Amino acid sequence: MGNYRDYGYATSGFRHAHSYLVSPVEEMLDNKKNRKILDVGCGNGAIANFLIDRGFDVFGTDASESGIRIANEMNEGRFFIQDLESDEVPFQIQSLNFDTIISTEVVEHLYAPRKYISFCKNVLLKNGGGEIIISTPYHGYWKNLIMAVFGKWDKHLTVLWDGGHIKFWSKETLSKLLEEQGFEVVAFKGVGRIPFVWKSMIIKARL
Repeated sequence: MGNYRDYGYATSGFRHAHSYLVSPVEEMLDNKKNRKILDVGCGNGAIANFLIDRGFDVFGTDASESGIRIANEMNEGRFFIQDLESDEVPFQIQSLNFDTIISTEVVEHLYAPRKYISFCKNVLLKNGGGEIIISTPYHGYWKNLIMAVFGKWDKHLTVLWDGGHIKFWSKETLSKLLEEQGFEVVAFKGVGRIPFVWKSMIIKARL
């Protein structure tokens, strides 16, 4: 999947995107149906720990050592360093059968998104299938057009941000990525800002 940059997390609090992602993600979950959840690319564990407080059984993995350390300060033993070149979850949780994966604002950072979705698929297949809830910054015709007309394209792409976004997804391309691996897209939600210029989108798919 390619290595993440360690973003040097300093606190356990929500980052900018979390503020408009956490409630919609929670709305897509049911703790009677989504019994064991893996947060792939959990960062500092802010969303995972929020869901744990809401009664969900969540574990998290990330390549960021600082993120995992901070996440474990809230719920020790639930967060682990993930070698993104590995095809396996960390050994500490290999005996668990996850029926749900959440992954927020991760896929846009990855050189090999197909390998990432394949990894998620294999985690769920161990349980016989399950659901994935994935978010990424939204890109669509009207948003792209507005940014271009108002000269905001360079700022939006943030190409001078080390470790920043390298893939820019639309509803159609992210859906195709999931469908290629056998997932069925069952829900879509745009979040942040007004419709069709959303900051991010969330897609829920089932295997």
